[in-house]
Order: sequence, then C-alpha cells, then structure tokens
Amino acid sequence: MTRRGRKHLLKPLVLLIAAIALEGCISPSADPVTGRYTAPIGGSPVISNETPYSAALRCMAGYTAQRPIRIAVGQIADYTGKAESDNSGRKITQGAALMAMSGLSKAGVQLVERFDTSVAEMELKYANNRLIGADAAAGGAPGGPDYRQIIAGSIPGSDYYLVGGITELNFNIRSEGASGDGGGTATNGLKGQVGGNMYVMNVGLDLRLVDTKTLQVVDVISYQKQIIGHQVSAGVFDFLGANFFDASVGESALEPIQLAVRSVIERAVLEMTTRLYHTSGSCAAPTDPLAGADDRAPMPTYTNAPVTARNEEHNNDASRQDPYRFYGSSDPASSGLRGSE
Repeated sequence: MTRRGRKHLLKPLVLLIAAIALEGCISPSADPVTGRYTAPIGGSPVISNETPYSAALRCMAGYTAQRPIRIAVGQIADYTGKAESDNSGRKITQGAALMAMSGLSKAGVQLVERFDTSVAEMELKYANNRLIGADAAAGGAPGGPDYRQIIAGSIPGSDYYLVGGITELNFNIRSEGASGDGGGTATNGLKGQVGGNMYVMNVGLDLRLVDTKTLQVVDVISYQKQIIGHQVSAGVFDFLGANFFDASVGESALEPIQLAVRSVIERAVLEMTTRLYHTSGSCAAPTDPLAGADDRAPMPTYTNAPVTARNEEHNNDASRQDPYRFYGSSDPASSGLRGSE
C-alpha cells in the first residue's frame, strides 16, 4: 500500500477510535437511574473555608461570650476599579463584607444584620398591613389578634459597625525569570529548552470600626498581603530519521487572590476584636502565623484605657513602626507614614 493510501485509511480509523472512546463517556440518552447523560469529573469534598487566622478567631469566642458586643457590618467595597480585560467581571471579590461577617462569626461576636435588610423590611411592610398571620409558636397569645403585631423595640441595635474597602491591587510588584536552550549543532541534533519565572503582586485593605451611637471612629486598620506566582517550563526537540518529535511540560501556580483578600480581612477582624475585648493578643500568640521575624511583636496590652486612647497608642505598635521595612536599602529610609519617625 502506498503512503497516500495509508494516510487515507488512517483518517476514518482515527475517527472510529475517537467515537468509541467518547461513547463510554457520553450517551445520547439519559441514564434511567441517575438521569444524566454523563458522569461529571472530579470528586473533591466540600471543606471549610479557612485561613491561617481562623483558629485564632475561634479562640476569641471564649472572650466575646463573656461580654457580648453587637456589631453590624456595612459596605466593604472594591475600590480598586480593576476589571478583567475581557469584561467578564471584576478582578477582586465583591463579597468582602460577607467575608468580614464570617470572620466575626468565627470569633463569636454577636452580629446584627444591616447589610441586606430587604426581607426584613418586606416582612415589616406585610405585618404593618396585617397580611402576616399570628404565629402561636412565636408567642402569639390565644384569643389575640390573628395577625403579626409590630412590637416597638423588638430589634436590637448595634454597638459598633464595620465599614471600609479593598483599596489596593498592584500587579507585578517584582518579577524574576530565567531561561536557556541548547543542543547539538547539527540540523537533526537534539535540542532542549528550560525556563521559569516568579512574580509578586499584592492586595490592600482599609477598615474602620465606628461607634454606632456617637459615629466616632474608634479603630482604623490598614493591611496588605503579597501574593506570589510562578511558572516553570521545559521542552525537547529532536529528529529521529524521517520523523521528529517536540515535547514540552510546564507548571504554573498563583496564590488565590480571593483567599488572600479573606486572609487580610480575617487578620484585621482578629486585631480589632483583640483590642476591643482587651485580650492582650492571647489568641494570636505568638502573633501572625504568616509574619516574618520582624513582625513577631506581641499585640499590645490594654487594661482600662478608653477606646480612643487605645487607638492612639496602637499607632506606635512595633508592627506598624515602618510600613516599608521590607524594601531595599536603596529605598527612602522614612516614608512619613503612620508611626514612622
């Protein structure tokens, strides 16, 4: 058989093999038992969405239970303005407020809903129009009105509320890469190439805790976290007689951006609750699990100092003395920012 004949014979053979292979994965009729055309791939179990600070937040529950303080979470918006290049959405999660609620809940803080009150407002409207029936299980008295009554003072107020935003998303703060290729000088000689690079970006968050009754800002926190990514690739190219082959492998990874946002939020919530409940950093010892040696200064101890005094004193914490202490020696020694002398 000629080479051209073999080529025409191979085409339908390849299509036949592909059809047989696909037939085992997809069926034109649904399975009568499962109701599916095919079984989905994957099987990862659902797990808890944890950060390195979740354990310390749960430790705080022992302190928050002793002195309940009600906190509401307001808008924690994305102020970076960064969107995907294909207009498929924003680069940063729009659910930062929900992450803050989860963090406060892990710490055992009493939460009152102020973020989405649409259902409660509709219920109140229906109750005001006497459209909701009385619920005996909820305390409706026998013989009383057959509609839900609106009781003054039934909704507890908040003592503090948390607001702020994601204010930074900086791409490619620094990147490093290396690559090389080599091989025989002959036309049909073996040739290969290898390369790799790393890059760093960061996200920043600014939160403030406000006294609901006086609207006094009692605490402000600004945190940032760097995110690392890397790529590695290698390949080889060679002639084998009348044939040649070109093979390559690669691997890339990027620390999850949204998990970094959650980590920054939980770190901020941990510090705020620590100072609010005067726990002296007991649950955070030996402090930040992700911090370097320069960051491992214990959280300050506050006894009977008022909230405003605690906030002013905290501006001089060791962890905030030099916001740019990780920069190179060629960078400015003093930025004039918070706490630097």
